Amino acid sequence: MGPSINRRRLLQIGAGASLGIAMPRIARASSKTITAVMHAPLRATDPIMTTAWTARNHGYMIYDTLFSTNSKFEIKPQMVEAWEVSSDGLTYTFRLRPGLKFHDGSAVTSADVIPSLQRWARRDTMGQKLFEFVAELKAIDERTFRMVLKEPCGFVLAALGKPTANVPFIVPARIAATPADQAISDHLGSGPFRFVTAEFQPGVKAAYEKNPDYVSRDEPSDGTGGGKVVKIGRYEWISVPDFQIATNALMNDEIDYFEVPPHDHHPMLARASNVELTDYNTLGFSGMCRMNWLVPPFDRPEIRQAVLHAVNQKDWLDTQIGNPDYYKITPAIFVAGTPFESVVGWSTNADTAKARELLKQGGYKGEPITILHATDAPIITALGTVTAEALRSIGMNVNLLAMDWGSVVARRAKQSMPAEGGWSLYHSTWASADLVNPIGNACVNGKGKNGGFFGWVEDTELERLRDSFARTTAPPDQKALADKIQARAYEVVTHVPTGQYNQPAATRKALKDIVRAPVPLFWNVDKTG
Repeated sequence: MGPSINRRRLLQIGAGASLGIAMPRIARASSKTITAVMHAPLRATDPIMTTAWTARNHGYMIYDTLFSTNSKFEIKPQMVEAWEVSSDGLTYTFRLRPGLKFHDGSAVTSADVIPSLQRWARRDTMGQKLFEFVAELKAIDERTFRMVLKEPCGFVLAALGKPTANVPFIVPARIAATPADQAISDHLGSGPFRFVTAEFQPGVKAAYEKNPDYVSRDEPSDGTGGGKVVKIGRYEWISVPDFQIATNALMNDEIDYFEVPPHDHHPMLARASNVELTDYNTLGFSGMCRMNWLVPPFDRPEIRQAVLHAVNQKDWLDTQIGNPDYYKITPAIFVAGTPFESVVGWSTNADTAKARELLKQGGYKGEPITILHATDAPIITALGTVTAEALRSIGMNVNLLAMDWGSVVARRAKQSMPAEGGWSLYHSTWASADLVNPIGNACVNGKGKNGGFFGWVEDTELERLRDSFARTTAPPDQKALADKIQARAYEVVTHVPTGQYNQPAATRKALKDIVRAPVPLFWNVDKTG
C-alpha cells in the first residue's frame, strides 16, 4: 500500500477539497495580537460535550481548572489554594484561592465547582470512573468543598488535573446546570482570556481578549498550570483551510502561529529567517481509527478484526507524517515511552489474507462502509485515505464521505445508521497525554451507549479490568492489568492505533516563551514585534 500513496498528491487533494470553505482576509499581523491558524476552525465550543481539541483549546483560553498537570506530568493546584486527605483516604477537602472571579465580576464559589464537576463526570471517561467512587460532593462554605469516597481511589487528583479532553473546567453554576448532552452557548469563564462573542464566526474566526481581572498564581507557568500571565492584548483564531496558504502567510508575517504545518513543509519553514519550529508537546500525539459498534458490519467482532489486519500502521504514518524522524510505529495503546507501554495484541503489520478470511467468517456481504473524512484538518485527512484503500483491497465497499472537521465532530455523536446521518468509521488524533493509562484512555472505555466514547464499545470484561486497575496502587500490579486491558482491546478491537508522532508548531520568531504542554497555550507568550 505504501508506494501506491503519494503524500504530496494527498496534501494537494486535501487542500483543494477545502477551498470552498469560508476564510477571512489575511492582514498583516499586528502588535500584541497573536493571529493563529490552528489544526481546524472553531465551531463547537462546549469542551465537556465533545473531546474535540478545538473545544478544549477554546476552553483553556476562557476557563480555569482546580488542578493542573506540569511539564513533569505532576499534578499541581491551580484554582485550589489548599487541600487535605483524611487518614483513611476517603475524604478530600479543598479550599479555593481567594479573589477568583468570573468574567462578569461574580465570585467563583464552591456552588459553581460542584455542578461543574458533576456535568464533566457525565461525559468524561476518567470523570465517570472517579464518580463511581464518590459517595458525596458538597459545599462547606463559599470557598471550601468536600468529596467523600465510598472506598479509596488512587486517581482523584489526576482526574481533577487531567490536561486534555475532557478537561474539568469550572463554569458558573447556572451554566453547569445545562444537561451534559446539550451544548452550552454562554462563554462565561474565569480564565485568563475573555471570549469576544460578538466577533465569533463559527468555522471562520474566534477572538479573545486579555482578562484584566484574572488572578494568576504567583509562580512560573508550567504545563497546563502555574502562573497564567497574559502578555498580549488579543488572540485571533482564524480559518485558513489551505495549508500551503497558511505556510506562506506565516513566512510573510501575516500570521504568527500555525499549529500543524505539514511535515514536508518543515524544510521550507526552517529556511525562513523569521520562523521557527516549536515542539511544545514533547510526548507527542497518537492517531486512532475508530469503528462504530452499533451499526453493521462493525457490530461483528470478525469484521472489526478484519480492519485490524488490513492495515499497516507504517502506511498511515508515512502518508500522514512522511518523515520517520517525527513518528514511531508502535502497538502501545497506552503510549510508547510511558510506564504502561506494551507490545501485546498486534504486530502493526497488515495480513491481507487473514483480513479477507475474517470478512468471510463474519459474513460480510458487501455492506457499504461510510468513513467520515475530514478535509480541512491535514493531520487527519491522510488517515481516511489510507484506511479506504486498505479496506477496498480486502473487498470492502467503502464510501469516503468528505466534510470539514466540525461536521465530523457533530456527526460522530449520532447513533443512527449511516444512511440516516450516522457513520461506520472515523479517524481522530489525541494528545498522547490523553491515553497514558486505562482510566483516562477513552478508547478502552467499555460502557457502550451508557457513558462510552463515540463508537460505543460495550464489553464487560474491559470494564471489569478497568475497575481492578482503578482499585490497584502497586505499579507492578497496575502494569500487569494494563497489559491485560491492551490484549482485550485488540481481541475485541476497540479501535486501531494509527501510530505516534510529534507535530511541532511553526511560529514567528517574534513570539517568545511558548508554554511546553500537551495543549497549545497562549498565556505567558509574549510578542516582540
